[in-house]
Amino acid sequence: MRTRPLKVALLGCGVVGSEVARIMTTHADDLAARIGAPVELAGVAVRRPDKVREGIPAELITTDATALVKRGDIDVIVEVIGGVEPARTLITTAFEHGASVVSANKALLAQDGASLYAAAEQHGQDLYYEAAVAGAIPLVRPLRESLAGDKINRVMGIVNGTTNFILDKMDTSGAGYSEALDEATALGYAEADPTADVEGFDAAAKAAILAGIAFHTRVRLDDVYREGMTEVTAADFASAREMGCTIKLLAICERAADGGSVTARVHPAMIPLSHPLASVREAYNAVFVEADAAGQLMFYGPGAGGAPTASAVLGDLVAVCRNKLNEAKGPGESAYTQLPVSSMGEVVTRYHISLDVADKPGVLAQVATVFAEHGVSIDTVRQQGRQDGSGEASLVVVTHRAPDAALSGTVEALRKLDTVRGVASIMRVEGE
Repeated sequence: MRTRPLKVALLGCGVVGSEVARIMTTHADDLAARIGAPVELAGVAVRRPDKVREGIPAELITTDATALVKRGDIDVIVEVIGGVEPARTLITTAFEHGASVVSANKALLAQDGASLYAAAEQHGQDLYYEAAVAGAIPLVRPLRESLAGDKINRVMGIVNGTTNFILDKMDTSGAGYSEALDEATALGYAEADPTADVEGFDAAAKAAILAGIAFHTRVRLDDVYREGMTEVTAADFASAREMGCTIKLLAICERAADGGSVTARVHPAMIPLSHPLASVREAYNAVFVEADAAGQLMFYGPGAGGAPTASAVLGDLVAVCRNKLNEAKGPGESAYTQLPVSSMGEVVTRYHISLDVADKPGVLAQVATVFAEHGVSIDTVRQQGRQDGSGEASLVVVTHRAPDAALSGTVEALRKLDTVRGVASIMRVEGE
């Protein structure tokens, strides 16, 4: 074993960074045996130097992250500060000064992964980011290495633990959205401002990364269609149960049937209880992969949290350090297909539509005519009159598969019917 240690610098020492430092210290002998050389924590860049950080010598703490990445004797930078800047500048500077990078920064990778790959390639360094997508779940490496010889057609999954916890509580306890969110906040699953999670921004960044890896084409955050889950109601779950389904916020990346384009989207959807993703509970994540040769695979586990995310970071650290010792390089960007990213309107899917309609003869025929005019075939219809004297009925329509644009056009036309008092709910149906 080489005796000179590989030097590692840490950018950020919050929930994840502190766990990375702890594991590096407590598992130092095991890491050295697996890598073939000891690893040394050589510096930690933080914003608040006065905060007590147990187990980290005070002399390693600095507020000058730029000076740390420019030192020239650092072998690997671990970036866990998040956000686009200054992370982007720090990472590219690290490459320029001979360091490889392990990152957990989904926002930056989704927005500007191509330039990071280019900088890493230019300076002969590695860029690894397993922790950016699904916490402890090994997903990036299986997609870009284990399945490199296969053709991946679809990646569909639950990639945000906060939203899965909220939806799971709404399903199992009958709680409303606000009540379930309050519980998630109290347990530490939701941030004080949960917008990034519940509006789908976090999942959309992960979908962009997954689509890029799976389909060997560049997919940016702006290419991902996104809907949040704040409008999901207890009534939606009741309708889902009647169909033998539940509701999940899904990230879906898929190749078109003709192979000529790809799509990436995030939105709530009904999925059958028989689908493996339907049984994913609490704050867990799971990703379902469909490939030509491998068939169907599912990756499951904790998708967030200090220790689980640090586990993914350390796995990347071991791989990058091994490459440093062997003067080798891991896989870079694979975007050779250069497939176009189609709009959401071109996606073929199914809809579950709940309407409030006038309870009188001929209404169903009017509704069916609108569907026919837009080329959307109806699978099932369920109508139930109300006993509250309002003269209204609830009409639920489930469609066959059709282009999303046709389905959206159908809904807009339905809103204009005099006999339709309101569109109570619209939800896509997946996983069938």
